[in-house]
Amino acid sequence: MLSSIPISAIRAFEAAARTGSFSDAANELHLTPSAVSHAIRKLEGILSTTLFERSARSVRLTPAGENLMRHAGAAFDNLRRGIEEVAGRGPQLLRVHCAPSFAAQWLAPRLTKFLAAEPQLEVRLAANTEYARFTNDDFDLDIVYGQPRGDGLEVVPLGEETVTPLCAPGLARKIRKPKDLLNQVLIRSDVKRVQWHQWFAANGLEAPAIHGMRFDRSFLAIAMACGGVGVTLESTLLAEREVASRKLVAPLVGRSTDIRYVGHHLVFPRAGRQRRALRAFVEWINSELAQTDKS
Repeated sequence: MLSSIPISAIRAFEAAARTGSFSDAANELHLTPSAVSHAIRKLEGILSTTLFERSARSVRLTPAGENLMRHAGAAFDNLRRGIEEVAGRGPQLLRVHCAPSFAAQWLAPRLTKFLAAEPQLEVRLAANTEYARFTNDDFDLDIVYGQPRGDGLEVVPLGEETVTPLCAPGLARKIRKPKDLLNQVLIRSDVKRVQWHQWFAANGLEAPAIHGMRFDRSFLAIAMACGGVGVTLESTLLAEREVASRKLVAPLVGRSTDIRYVGHHLVFPRAGRQRRALRAFVEWINSELAQTDKS
């Protein structure tokens, strides 16, 4: 029977089952949704079974479809690994998409360490606030700020971050208790999930009306705080280099309640989890974060 089944039909089935969408499968395979649907109908006819339950808005695997996907998914994963190994004689490209501030403040300064440990890999890094769309095959993984979006993704939380007031050392001498911040210029990062009003509430104070400096990127808020403009409420992970070099200090450490939360996640399609390059990157970034926590 296998010889009578076009490989294109199996490929269309695997892509649709993995993405949960005929449209997404079509985008991935550079086909039209109707072509994907036709290929799967043909496969169902050859197998004399229904592989998908179809509705106006979605498709879902039947028990027979789930059974076939277990085998087809494993087969395509093995095929991808084999192609990687054969093509691995030259540099392998890892395409990384990342939230801008994490890219600028934490990831980019460390990439030379990763490339030194993995000389057979090349990294292409792009940074913007849009989430990567893996259906168009532009990226292998994404580091997102906030909650990941999308189906069929592996999600790796990148640890807890500590959010605390940070400022230049000269300004820090004027700040001895949380209430002292009421008389300071407070720098805001508009897209931050933890805002000043939450920090003041955690420290038993009513947040003041905040005027002045507002930015849409954490790295801009950090840069302005380094210049002595005011106090920024930021992640010590993102401001790690500035804190280490004493360009910024945490004036209220041990004298206030900081906020801890998981800010960033690493995500990638489940189909790519067998890629050696991707596994190496995930292991490396977790190792780097673990060292940061210890320091």
